[in-house]
Amino acid sequence: MTLIFSQRPGRHERHLIRKLDNPLFPEGQRTASPQRLLDAQERDHDELVEFIGAFRALVQRAIHLKATEESQVVLELKEALDRAYEQASALADDQTATKQAIVKLVGVVMDAVRAGAAGDPVALKELADEETARAAHFRLLEQPLVADILDPRSVIGPDELAATLLSESEAAVTAALELLDNNQLGVIQQEASALLARLHAAGPPPRGALDRLALIERALDASASGG
Repeated sequence: MTLIFSQRPGRHERHLIRKLDNPLFPEGQRTASPQRLLDAQERDHDELVEFIGAFRALVQRAIHLKATEESQVVLELKEALDRAYEQASALADDQTATKQAIVKLVGVVMDAVRAGAAGDPVALKELADEETARAAHFRLLEQPLVADILDPRSVIGPDELAATLLSESEAAVTAALELLDNNQLGVIQQEASALLARLHAAGPPPRGALDRLALIERALDASASGG
């Protein structure tokens, strides 16, 4: 039975692909029928269509932003653009142009915020720090796994996060681990170790899983030491 996957899948199809023939996930989730794949692709398409409509409205808000706009309105728009970047990073198809447009719009909004903070060195320093943090966050979002985890409607359940991290590329896992605090890293390390221990009796772990566990353990050690 041939399954035709998307070249640039969205979050639902990504998670389905992540589970295929993967012993880290429950047996009943390791296969996919054409209908199950189609359902995932349709959900991803529906989310893309929904996003396009919402993003067009967001662009109009940015275009009509007044130089004398109230600070609350400007801040709400900035937060909406940040969320839009996260959403775009999880969508199907190539969203490079959309994300570039969002970065430009954020720049326009930040110019307005800086204009309102002119003459206030403390406020300008805070804005500079915020922009540095945003740029770092956007870099993490180049890994779709990060967007999948951050999505409020994430397809990755809490009980699937360890298996997911053990299944992904080194770059994706390294980025995703930056989202977790010390306590979360500790829980994930324990769950991942236990999962691999349970699989040990059945044979060798999936390729790369032990390396990913080592990444988690190093991130936990660095977090515990304040690094």
